[in-house]
Amino acid sequence: MNEIQKKELQKILSRVRAAVERYEMISHGDRVAVGVSGGKDSLTLLCALAALKEFLPAKFDVVALQVDMGFDKSSIAAAPNPHAEIRALCESLGVEYFVKETELARVIFDVRRESNPCSLCSRMRRGILTDAAKELGCNKIALGHHFDDAAETLMLNLFFEGRFGCFRPVTYLSRSDMTVIRPLVLTEERLIKSFVKKTALPVETSPCPEDKHTEREEMKELLHAEDRRHRGIYHRVVGALERSGVDGWKEE
Repeated sequence: MNEIQKKELQKILSRVRAAVERYEMISHGDRVAVGVSGGKDSLTLLCALAALKEFLPAKFDVVALQVDMGFDKSSIAAAPNPHAEIRALCESLGVEYFVKETELARVIFDVRRESNPCSLCSRMRRGILTDAAKELGCNKIALGHHFDDAAETLMLNLFFEGRFGCFRPVTYLSRSDMTVIRPLVLTEERLIKSFVKKTALPVETSPCPEDKHTEREEMKELLHAEDRRHRGIYHRVVGALERSGVDGWKEE
């Protein structure tokens, strides 16, 4: 990495470390599977945790785990050497890389023909990711939800479900004895975009036909529009979430 790239990563690392320490996300001896989707958030998280393990007092291992949805020939997964650039990134980071092949795309879009596939897809992918992580000897899964995602999720739940809540920074899954952590929850999306641009991370384009056509995308556009008019919307929304203390959120 050049000096500019190191500077961009440092901005993210400071926030990741703050989240890890505030929510006690990582303990000595943990083996953490980073859920790599191929998108900017999960790849940034992978880089951050690979760097964090070098200086965090708690010694832990990181592996990259990608669930291949099994899309058709228009998908990167059908290329002669699928995910080759992500594999190379992992090698440069000194991180083991694993791919779990599935037929999720066929099940959801061809067999089930879901009219609202995102919820089912999320549940099925999470289950597969959890089982694969267990097989790899991991006790924690790290997901790439960031600060902006938290604000958007809270507002989605408020608008469409009539409840005040969000995903948890740390979630223990008792059925699988697995803990899900979200180390990017204090990292703004703008920092992730800047890091990806300046480091040329191998971000994969999503082949999902529902990509960019969801209620979440509508909420993102709405909040961005309001933030342009009233700067600080995202921080006020997440601040309300932290002050309320719901779903495990807490102030510094």
